[in-house]
Amino acid sequence: MVELLKALAWDDLRLVKAIAEARGMPGAAAALELNLSTVFRRLGQVEQALGATLFERRRAGYQLTPAGEEMTTLAAEIDEKVTAFARRVEGRAISPAGELRVATADSLLVHLLTPLFARFQEECPDIRLDVVIGNSALNLTKRDADVAIRATATPPENLVGRKVARIAWALYGRAAGFPEPGFDAAALDLAELTWVALGEELGDMAVVKFALETARPEKLRYRANTVLGLAEAIEAGLGVGHLPCFVGDVRPSLVRLSRPVAAFASDLWLLTHPDLRQSPRVRAFLDVMARELTRAKPLLEGDGSLRSFDPSGLD
Repeated sequence: MVELLKALAWDDLRLVKAIAEARGMPGAAAALELNLSTVFRRLGQVEQALGATLFERRRAGYQLTPAGEEMTTLAAEIDEKVTAFARRVEGRAISPAGELRVATADSLLVHLLTPLFARFQEECPDIRLDVVIGNSALNLTKRDADVAIRATATPPENLVGRKVARIAWALYGRAAGFPEPGFDAAALDLAELTWVALGEELGDMAVVKFALETARPEKLRYRANTVLGLAEAIEAGLGVGHLPCFVGDVRPSLVRLSRPVAAFASDLWLLTHPDLRQSPRVRAFLDVMARELTRAKPLLEGDGSLRSFDPSGLD
C-alpha cells in the first residue's frame, strides 16, 4: 500500500481522467497539452504501478474497467476540491491585480462592452482581461470564466450577481428599403415582408417564435445563430428582423420599424461564483461594469427616438 501511494501522483489521476473523458489517447493528449507517445507511456506506467488494467481498448474508444472507473471518480472528486480551494484562495486575494476571465456574447462585446472594458482598465491597470466569446453558458464553477455578462431571464442558481439593465428589442429593416418621407410602419403587411430570424437552436426565444408565426414560410429566407449575424443580414437587405435596440439603433443603415416589444425584452446580468464575489479584482470589475452599464440604460432599453412611425400590434 505504501509503495503504491508513493508511485501515484495527482498528474496520474488527471491523466486517467482525461483519457476517460476523451475516450482515447488523441483527445487526452490535446487536453493535457502532451504528445501522444507521452500519454501512452504514462498510462502504461500507471497501470504497471497499480497492477491493474484501467482501460479496455475497443474500436469505439477506450472503455473504463472497474478499476479505471474508481480512479476516474477519485480524480473528479480531487479536481473539484482543488478547484474549490483555488476559488477560496482567489476570494482572499488582497489587491485588484492579475487576470480576470470574462464571458459574454459577441453582440454585447462589439456594440457595448469594449469601450467599457477600456475604462475599467484605465481604473484598474493591474488587472488583465481575458474575454471569452460564446452564446452558450460557460461553467463558472469550473473556472471557465470568473465573471459572465449575460442576457438571460433565468440566471443559474449556483451563481450570484446583479441585474443591471433591461435589453429592449424592436423590428428593424434596411433604411434604403423604407426611404419615403412620412413612412408609416403601421401600414406594413408583416406577413408579406421578407424576414430574417435567429437560428433553430434559439427557437425557444419569443422573438424567434414571433418571426416563425408571422412570416409566410416562403418569406423567411435567412436564419443565423448570432445576433451580429442577424444584424449583418438585415443591413445587407436580406429581410426585416428583430434586434436588440443597442445593436440596431447604432447602425445608420438600419431603420427601426417598431417601438421596443415588451415581450421580447431580456435582463442583462453581471454574474460570478459565490466563492469569487469577494475577490478584489472581481469586486472591482463588477462595480465598474454596474456603473457603466447603468449609464448605458437609455441605449439598452431602446429609449432613443424612433426613425419611423409606430407599427400596429407589435407591442
